[in-house]
Amino acid sequence: MTDDLRFTVLGSASPYPQAGNPCSGYLVEGGGTRLWLDAGSGTLGALRAHIRLDQLDGIWISHLHADHCADLLTAYYGLLYADIELRAPVPLFGPPGIADRLAGFLTNGPRRSPVEDAFHIVELRDHHRALVGGLALTSRAVTHGMPAFGVRIETDAGAALAYSGDTAPCEALTALADDCTVLLCEADYARAPQAGAEAVHHTPEQAGESAATAGARRLVVTHLGPSLEPAEAVTRAGTRYDGPVEYAAPGRAFGVPARTR
Repeated sequence: MTDDLRFTVLGSASPYPQAGNPCSGYLVEGGGTRLWLDAGSGTLGALRAHIRLDQLDGIWISHLHADHCADLLTAYYGLLYADIELRAPVPLFGPPGIADRLAGFLTNGPRRSPVEDAFHIVELRDHHRALVGGLALTSRAVTHGMPAFGVRIETDAGAALAYSGDTAPCEALTALADDCTVLLCEADYARAPQAGAEAVHHTPEQAGESAATAGARRLVVTHLGPSLEPAEAVTRAGTRYDGPVEYAAPGRAFGVPARTR
């Protein structure tokens, strides 16, 4: 494990897995720390290609849509009832109500499933800050029509990864991404919703605008809707952003170097 910050794409599909591409999930590594960032459908299997569950230092969940959290259910069984010996519950950062949501799915009898035996649950709030090993996490409430968060992950060396989670363009996201090394931004919408309809995602052009407004050094687009091809999304984002733009292809690893002036 390297001390340099990097993330590996476990999956980037929306709103359900594609052949060869699970839903949203990333393995973030840096500062001697491993963090599972979103746990969408299919990402646990991809995660296990890299590490065991008991090697995780933490899990961070943006919101409670299944394509971002469903694999917590099978992770629960893996942590408590499988082939590892869990020394302590894994820190799990997630939206308010995440413990009861998990217990609601996992409980099959009169006794509530002991989700707290597997996860040490910390509920997120706007401007929440936490240290997970060598990583500093700052979470902000973003615009998704439900409790949802983006996060900025930083190392002491000055590397900074900003992750949108699912959100429409909003000030909280651009504040999180201010002068970051990499902005990992969703681009779910092929087209913006009609006037008067609530926006809860970015278009590729809006992802480019968010990166440009924030002064991000690099943009990686992810969570593309089924009608968007990666090459198209990258090209469209690049019409609004002058920096490098790439696609979060499943299995790809991205370095997040320290910022230099």
